[in-house]
Amino acid sequence: MSKEIVKTYEPKAVESKIYKIWEDSGFFNPDNSPAKNGGSFSMVLPPPNVTGVLHLGHALTVTIEDIIIRHQRMLGKKTLWLPGTDHAAIATQSKVEELILKKEGKNRHDLGREEFLKRVDDYAQQSHDAIITQLKHMGTSLDWSREAFTLDSHRNLAVKTAFKNMYADGLIYRGHRVINWDPKGQTTVSDEEIVYEETQGKFYTFRYSKDFPIAISTTRPETKVGDTAVAVHPDDERYKQFINKEYEIDFAGSKIKVRIIADSAADPTLGTGAVGVTPAHSIIDWEIAQRNNLALIQVIDEYGRMNENAGTLIAGKKTKEAREIVIQWLKDNDLLEKEEDVQINIARAQRSNGIIEPLPKLQWFVAVDKEFILKESKIEGIASGSKITLKRMMRHVVESGQINIIPDHFSKTYFHWIDNLRDWCISRQIWYGHRIPVWYRDHEIYVGVDAPASQDWQQDSDTLDTWFSSGLWTFSTLGWPNKTEDLSKFHPTDVLETGYDILFFWVARMILMTGYCLGEIPFKTIYLHGLIRDKDRQKMSKSKGNAIDPIEMADRYGTDALRFALIFSTAAGNDIPLAEDKIKGMKHFANKIWNISRFILTNTDSELLITDEQPKPTTAPDAAILESLNATTKSVSDSLERLMLHQAAQEIYQFAWYKLADIYIEASKTQILDSQTKTNTQKILIYCLANLLKLLHPFMPFITEEIYSSLPITNKKLLLVENWPA
Repeated sequence: MSKEIVKTYEPKAVESKIYKIWEDSGFFNPDNSPAKNGGSFSMVLPPPNVTGVLHLGHALTVTIEDIIIRHQRMLGKKTLWLPGTDHAAIATQSKVEELILKKEGKNRHDLGREEFLKRVDDYAQQSHDAIITQLKHMGTSLDWSREAFTLDSHRNLAVKTAFKNMYADGLIYRGHRVINWDPKGQTTVSDEEIVYEETQGKFYTFRYSKDFPIAISTTRPETKVGDTAVAVHPDDERYKQFINKEYEIDFAGSKIKVRIIADSAADPTLGTGAVGVTPAHSIIDWEIAQRNNLALIQVIDEYGRMNENAGTLIAGKKTKEAREIVIQWLKDNDLLEKEEDVQINIARAQRSNGIIEPLPKLQWFVAVDKEFILKESKIEGIASGSKITLKRMMRHVVESGQINIIPDHFSKTYFHWIDNLRDWCISRQIWYGHRIPVWYRDHEIYVGVDAPASQDWQQDSDTLDTWFSSGLWTFSTLGWPNKTEDLSKFHPTDVLETGYDILFFWVARMILMTGYCLGEIPFKTIYLHGLIRDKDRQKMSKSKGNAIDPIEMADRYGTDALRFALIFSTAAGNDIPLAEDKIKGMKHFANKIWNISRFILTNTDSELLITDEQPKPTTAPDAAILESLNATTKSVSDSLERLMLHQAAQEIYQFAWYKLADIYIEASKTQILDSQTKTNTQKILIYCLANLLKLLHPFMPFITEEIYSSLPITNKKLLLVENWPA
């Protein structure tokens, strides 16, 4: 043996030491790679939000990605896995506001913009430092020399450049549209940042007045004071005679003017088949209004109260109270025809938990259906100088197979989302984030990377949606808008791995932004993992008491055991049931690997050196184990190439525990005692162990690196950069 291997493996005594060896080697950085002409491979880390610490979902993400990157590195490629964190604007601001309010009884306006942002920066830095420590704890072989932050100066330059260019091409515009408004957070939020809470509600059927010819149904009678039309389906024979008729009505203390229109958005099977159109308080109704040239009357304000347009009966009331008043008015006037109990979905802002009110607001948008000229294109099927829309481009790159989604069924989900994609509202009424690079002076407007030279310009007070900056992540981290060597060498990236729950939040935005800014795809493959659930398949949460702290588990059972447990049954796209017992079970597997290695090294002559060349079998057990090793190597390699990581893990487990430990090691105990078979048996044992450690290294990097350092092998390198077994 080249060195003694202790009886029991203690992860805590090994992991920090091994990680330091890796960091000091410089091999996480592709510029220092010993690989020669093996090509390159790149991925970006989905940047964790600086709102706390890593959870189990992050642990799964970095485990999958580290397995992929370590495998590619061992294949001899110059591998870049680029790290970073996300400022997560609304989430981080909400967290800090909550802390300040709880501790000091103040809000951000009490502190002022400058002081508040200083507090947020301090909080974000502390969170960042904790996250980086935890990422290293998980064994991630990230290139820390290239670490980025979505709100740092270079990303800010990229954001302002992208905004300016898109504005110049007419793809970014400012306009009045109905958006999702969070009265609690006092900001717009995107469709994807809304959670729906199922609750019991009422479905009311009524007429506006006794002489109105059609009954309508709604769950929100208080909004009907803002109705300007009733929509019926063009083919609905019941109502054809009323189409284009207009009525002036005294309704619940308000005077409303309602026109009956034909529009295919009306569902003839729902309620009465007629729907009151409230253009100011429904995104769908706003679209109906645009098609039919309807007036827009706002009756709810930014604080969720009925405004003066709502009429004398309910003006100034909260919407819930206003609803009760309108219902009573309908009853008093004998206009309520039916009241049914139904399940309704209440839309809430994901971060503040405020109930969403669709409101008409002046905001900044990205136009997804407007044609523009794509000046330079590397996208197959779209030539440079082509006229195209962002939506068509986003569909084309997946439909044509230039971007492959794993598992494939998420392609249909992606296309459905693209087909229903509306213009993207990118402005937020918060302080933390990238300030919109637009300045105003009287009726003039200036859009630029740098502020105007004179002082009499006022910058827009809004910030950009977080996903605007993180949409640039694959290329802004490689130096764009500058033309860098990194950008030419490592973009498009090879794999984007993330949870299926942010396919639209982030993944689709990257396809949009990269297609526009670079005229290429951001990644070749999208690998979507599922959500981690408890053993009963319930969602994990602190409030339920079923959440598992990944760092606590890594400390208790070893990081390798946690990583192997996370990946062992994790097929792409499937949710993963995980209990502590499973992690404990993989600790037993780590101990088994240690004991296999200890037996082999204890029973191997210290002067024996082996090479990569496979020893010749001299007995039937020799032939069987070498054949099994070769089959396992081929199968594991194929599984990893197809990103079937769980399958590869199971194949390695089967070989190590059953083929090597239970069968060949038992046979070797007799062969080692025979002078004719001793040396060759020792060579086969070490050869099998060396190759097992190589196959297992991407999954369990700490224990494999520690054992490998003890093997008597010629021309030995760090296992981190050893050649993948052929």
